[in-house]
Amino acid sequence: MAFRSFFAILGGNLPADIAAEFGYTKASRKIAEVPKPQEVKTSDGALQLLGILQRDARLLDFLMEEIGPYSDDQVGSAVRNVHAQCHDSLSKYFKFAPVIDGVEGTFTKPESAGALARDPNAIKFIGNLPAQGKPSGGVLRHKGWRADSASLPAIHQKQSVSILAPAELEVE
Repeated sequence: MAFRSFFAILGGNLPADIAAEFGYTKASRKIAEVPKPQEVKTSDGALQLLGILQRDARLLDFLMEEIGPYSDDQVGSAVRNVHAQCHDSLSKYFKFAPVIDGVEGTFTKPESAGALARDPNAIKFIGNLPAQGKPSGGVLRHKGWRADSASLPAIHQKQSVSILAPAELEVE
């Protein structure tokens, strides 16, 4: 048994009967299961932002409410509150800047957008456009917006981004 064990160990394979005789068992190798990473969909960020705006400003409640029966004063009062809370939420998670930092109503050239002028989505010409080529400039009607940074909180694996606001049940 000693010689058999010696040569078996040299060969890298101890016979099962010898191992059992000395109280050893072959450990079964379990492959550690690697958890599948959470699948991220393109809509997750949009749903997360909508959920934040609902949580902080009750934006969905306001937008989904039928406002026809309310007076303009009542709607205006509600809009002022929702606007302020949405502004605070957006400012918390995003840093915004104008595409063109100019004075609206003045003649402006596309070059004033800097490197963004090369991005075809950065500037939209409106009005009486020439048939050929791009215009050299125009009256700035809207500065545009760009996001300089976004820092949404991480989505937890157990968190469903499709639940924008939980139902609330009051226990009496």
